[in-house]
Amino acid sequence: MTDVLSRLHDVLEARKGADPESSYVASLHAKGLNKILEKVGEESVETLLAAKDAASSGDTSDLIYETADLWFHSLVMLSHLGESHEAVLDELARRFDLSGLEEKASRST
Repeated sequence: MTDVLSRLHDVLEARKGADPESSYVASLHAKGLNKILEKVGEESVETLLAAKDAASSGDTSDLIYETADLWFHSLVMLSHLGESHEAVLDELARRFDLSGLEEKASRST
């Protein structure tokens, strides 16, 4: 998994400086953070709707597709802000030895 994320990170970084006319990622960067956040929000809603449909139909193919779009746009957002998937993976790894309740309680102090 991290190989795919690392390769995608490299592509996203390379596209930051690409011509917005020739790259979707470059066009998002050129439009700025608000446009990227709009896409993350849009993909979030589409993922939620796909999950709801999957629960009733049993077909998760749209859910997987929409989750991939959500992850992709989230990675674009991180890239735009100078972060990468590694920071997120590090945070998830940090949480392994905590219960979810402990982790949540630690945020409120």
